[in-house]
Amino acid sequence: MEIILVRHTTPDIEKGVCYGQADIPLTNTFREEIQPIIKEINFNNSDTLYFSSPLKRCKLLAKELSNTINFDDRLKELDFGDWELKKWNDIDKEELNIWMNDFVNIPATNGESYVDLHTRTVNFLNEILLLNKERIVIVTHAGVIRSLSAYINKTPLDKSFNLKLNYGHIIKFTL
Repeated sequence: MEIILVRHTTPDIEKGVCYGQADIPLTNTFREEIQPIIKEINFNNSDTLYFSSPLKRCKLLAKELSNTINFDDRLKELDFGDWELKKWNDIDKEELNIWMNDFVNIPATNGESYVDLHTRTVNFLNEILLLNKERIVIVTHAGVIRSLSAYINKTPLDKSFNLKLNYGHIIKFTL
């Protein structure tokens, strides 16, 4: 089975703003950015399943790839809770430092930890592996891609951020 993870294109949000599950729009370069993705992910056979985060920055891309998409909340980005849509510089320094010292286990204030995200994404992956399809395409977020990549490659979660992901990035795994 081939698992293809695709990161959404560039979101339309100011640099330095914390966003995870906030449903933000995409930049006006969307049409341009999706062209190489569409070219590489051109699967129209019945043995390919498409999944996507329901957030519009993923949903729009997924709809360009297929007419039949399975939206799953487990594919949403990390929930930053009270920090959503705040500038990183405006988040309480003490809270932020505690989180940064152990982002794997400590949740953002009223949000979730990276372990929480990892648990839900691994549950999703294990569930779709049972579908026994030739190919699964998943349009999602950087945190989810890093989590799944860490699980597949047996990388410790605290090292998963060494994986650099650009907008529109595609990673393929054969399982």
